[in-house]
Amino acid sequence: MENNTSTAPKNAQASQTIVFDHSSFLKSVTTKPGIYQMYGADGNILYTGKAKNLKNRLSSYFRKQGLAIKTAALVSKIASIQVTITNTEIEALLLEHNLIKAQRPPYNILLRDDKSFPFIYLSTQHEFPRLSIHRGAKKTKGRYFGPYPSSGAVKESLSFLQKVFKVRQCEDSYYKNRSRPCLQHQINRCSAPCVNKVSADEYHRAVRHTTMFLEGKNKNLIKELADQMDSASADLNFETAAEYRDQIQHLQQVQASQFIDGESGDIDIAACEYKAGVACIQVLFVRGGRVLGSKSYFPKAYLDEDEEQILEAFLSQYYLVDSARGDNMPREIVVSHTLEHAELLSKAFTEKLGRKTTINARVRSNRAKWLALAVETAKQNLTGHLSNKQTIFQRYESLQEALKLPEKPKRLECFDISHSSGEATVASCVVFDANGPLKSDYRRFNIEGITGGDDYAAMHQALTRRYTRIKTGEGVLPDVLFIDGGKGQVSQAVAVLEELQITNLLVVGVAKGTTRKAGFEVLFRADTREEFVMPSDSAGLHLVQHIRDESHRFAITGHKQRRDKKRRESPLEGIPGVGPKRRRELLRHFGGWQEVKAASADDLANIPGISDKLARDIVAALHNG
Repeated sequence: MENNTSTAPKNAQASQTIVFDHSSFLKSVTTKPGIYQMYGADGNILYTGKAKNLKNRLSSYFRKQGLAIKTAALVSKIASIQVTITNTEIEALLLEHNLIKAQRPPYNILLRDDKSFPFIYLSTQHEFPRLSIHRGAKKTKGRYFGPYPSSGAVKESLSFLQKVFKVRQCEDSYYKNRSRPCLQHQINRCSAPCVNKVSADEYHRAVRHTTMFLEGKNKNLIKELADQMDSASADLNFETAAEYRDQIQHLQQVQASQFIDGESGDIDIAACEYKAGVACIQVLFVRGGRVLGSKSYFPKAYLDEDEEQILEAFLSQYYLVDSARGDNMPREIVVSHTLEHAELLSKAFTEKLGRKTTINARVRSNRAKWLALAVETAKQNLTGHLSNKQTIFQRYESLQEALKLPEKPKRLECFDISHSSGEATVASCVVFDANGPLKSDYRRFNIEGITGGDDYAAMHQALTRRYTRIKTGEGVLPDVLFIDGGKGQVSQAVAVLEELQITNLLVVGVAKGTTRKAGFEVLFRADTREEFVMPSDSAGLHLVQHIRDESHRFAITGHKQRRDKKRRESPLEGIPGVGPKRRRELLRHFGGWQEVKAASADDLANIPGISDKLARDIVAALHNG
């Protein structure tokens, strides 16, 4: 298994210093919030940071000027970057804190303040407990709630709790020496237990409500505040009602559940994404209910295996082969796919490691959120891996060797056809260049005037329209034209190119093998009429699979959009002379287009604005359609 680290191309320059290809990496980075981890050439962590927008934050490290000396030194050592996506910036901040504590990246120690996060402390050992802010070791007896992302968030929470529950927040020395209520009681922010202004039962009830709020069990509290808001509004006391409204909003904002620190337990989350012959497995580590970090793994693609099989093979090697990981085995493993031998794996883990470990694919609540985070991160890191220039270089180099080309191809195109039993046929054309998919040059063609389901005619029309435009100077010819199909489809491409007198363009058909599974594709060269199968682990085959899958996806998306649009349209649309007003009159008179279709021309002609000729045209259009 290999990590998400950059590797130099296997050529004469391999001995040179590896330079991180930030330009291709940044093209694939998401704009979502999350954390990023920078690694050196030796695989060791250099720096961990968080961002509200990962793309913008990471781009700032690679600007041409304006970097601090230490930041420039960090950037010069980067060999790879991994990201972990979160839902909010606060979740990213908490996860960043966990990672810094666990990994101690050297540049975090040099470049940022690594102080601990604050907690809210409740001194339960006192007769009248006190609320306060706390940092550092939790040595004093009592309850600790948090961590909070900043001291400001804690102060806001304490201020809110003062207003709602009036639990004291003064120092013990100040509390013991009071003979009359302080200013906090006068402004209605403390119940003044110091001078017996509140009974012990009432005070402990307020402490219990405070604890429920800090534990996130605040539905009853919010309902009570909402009832009070409605009551105040009914009494026309709108100022008080607005205060209750603000309190409810503040309560929800401050104590919104952060699934970065959610449930208890030790859990590993493993998500697998497979595309273009490459698999990415993202493992999220949860210990004590807290996400401590994540890691991307890129196991080598195996012959004829799907995501479930890849994930199953990975888990057995990951935990059973590596004893260090086995010693840190979690009680539960959550996976993105249902595994055929999950029960067998679970028994093997239990027998070897001496404690029961379950494997679950169907989860809810925080586990489902963690799993969604792992899946999204796996997709992001796989996209980044595929768009890495060094990966693309190796793929093009392998393709050159397989097709016996004199030089590496610079531009590839691939066509595919999609329809539903001949309905709404769409052809796609996708383009790859030296940087991977060139989406600005993608094109779709709505196929008209052919017999439904005639893929050969559809391919002929799409290729003719595409290369007629290129022939007139509206585009650039590719070095290799891939056709998703067998010899029949390839012959259509050859015929079109001969009609347009386009020469020196290699046409290659990509057909599914006898098993119709990935890794067994049969390639057919139009010029030599040679059929061949590339090795399943070939980087060149992965490039062919990537462009073929992309053309397939692009065609299906276009077909579904066209089909759904057509099915949403009324059959009356498109009939010459029948505009929105006449359609409305027809539908209102007959009750629906089916009734309009069943009507005779004489019945239609009785509608104001519908002539005899137009009535006959409507009947002809509906019945011929």
